[in-house]
Amino acid sequence: MDFTNPLVYGVPVFIVFILAELAYSKAHGDHELYNWKDLAASGFMGVGSAILGPLFKVAFAIVLFQSVYELCNPEIDGIRQNILGYQSFGYAWYVWLLCQLADDFTYYWFHRANHEIRFLWAAHIVHHSSDNYNLGTAVRNGWFTIVYKPLFYMWMPAIGFPPEMVVVCLGIEALWQFQLHSVYVPKLGFLEKIFNTHTMHQVHHAQNVEYLDKNHGGFLNIFDKLFGTWKALDDDVDVKYGVIHSPESYNPVVILTHEYKDIWNDVKKSKKLSHKLMYIFGPPGWSHDGSTLTVKQQQAKFKEYKKLNPKLAYQRPN
Repeated sequence: MDFTNPLVYGVPVFIVFILAELAYSKAHGDHELYNWKDLAASGFMGVGSAILGPLFKVAFAIVLFQSVYELCNPEIDGIRQNILGYQSFGYAWYVWLLCQLADDFTYYWFHRANHEIRFLWAAHIVHHSSDNYNLGTAVRNGWFTIVYKPLFYMWMPAIGFPPEMVVVCLGIEALWQFQLHSVYVPKLGFLEKIFNTHTMHQVHHAQNVEYLDKNHGGFLNIFDKLFGTWKALDDDVDVKYGVIHSPESYNPVVILTHEYKDIWNDVKKSKKLSHKLMYIFGPPGWSHDGSTLTVKQQQAKFKEYKKLNPKLAYQRPN
């Protein structure tokens, strides 16, 4: 069966919604929600992703998924049989639901890996580098994630999901992720128990110590709750968006590459091979001399400080 990636229709919708939110924010006095230079940088990277995405999807996703699918699901007497001994999945409605759930599970680990492995974070930090949280930021995507993202999803066609089904589910996930980037949607009551919502994604984009590396989920929040990375938005906390060490530039080239440059500088200053590898593949913030701290180290210090000084503001150590 042939399906159209829903992102084909999503791109013009993204533009309409960004313009609508921009107009609404200006009309209601929220002049700081959008910064023109920041929006231009986000737009440039969004256009780049829209151009590069289809090219890499052909080479790294569609071809890769199809090759894995055919290798692990050979056709025998006209029927696809998985190498594990069962008939490969078809297109029944419940298979679609299972595929979307599998996609959500994979997205969680893909997204979490982007935050916990520095070399991947260098690509993903682009999306978090804006101090503004709006629908424009939603399209501020790093170009290099396109290269390795399909590798996380290879297992899905391998176990029998048709490649085109996987691609469609990836597109649906991306549509959901886009609309989460808005401050105008409040907490959604009962839905908060099941879905990854707008306020939860605000937590994810915050640089407040207690919010770092939380809420990696796609549609659902169950995987964050299962694996200890879920946190609700606290209405008493003044949210600060962006990253701790901002590139402080609206130049798209700087935004796309600054963390790779920082990795290179850290690798050069380190003499031990084990340290060099940790600067590349260890968690962001790791340092051999403790001059910078990982998220877990920062949060441990934060908890200790708040236990002793519950009413005092916390000063970030780095």
